Amino acid sequence: MRQRAYIALGANLEDPEAHVSAAIDALAKLPESTLVARSSLYRTAPVGLAAQPDFINAVAAVDTGIAPDDLLEALFAIERQFGRVRHEKNGPRTLDLDLLLYGDQVINTPHLHLPHPRLHLRAFVIVPLAEIAPDCRLPGRGTVAAWVPATANQGIARLP
Repeated sequence: MRQRAYIALGANLEDPEAHVSAAIDALAKLPESTLVARSSLYRTAPVGLAAQPDFINAVAAVDTGIAPDDLLEALFAIERQFGRVRHEKNGPRTLDLDLLLYGDQVINTPHLHLPHPRLHLRAFVIVPLAEIAPDCRLPGRGTVAAWVPATANQGIARLP
């Protein structure tokens, strides 16, 4: 059975706009999956490690028959295609893909937490997600749109 999954994309090394756009194209080619929406691109300030370039972020929605664990592995494979190397937490990267939501499932395993634990607190996720799915419900937290004001103090700008 297909589920709607939402995936956050971010990059701040090399050509981040091109990487995020190409990664969205890669999501559209996942087996048993259909890309159904993609947000605009957004420029955001880094969170955590501040001494690095700004990020380019977006969110994509796919309808998929891939199980959550397998989808996460597919996202890691796409990251590797774009040269992602995990050196430091919140550090600069060529591409970062985060599985935000998978239907209304709540999953807490050592390697997968759904919904993504901080998605509602980060402008670089909640603003692009609200662009494509404002009425989407976050399990236990209400709608996506309801969380946008909580991130109003975070720097984010929609790219033309």
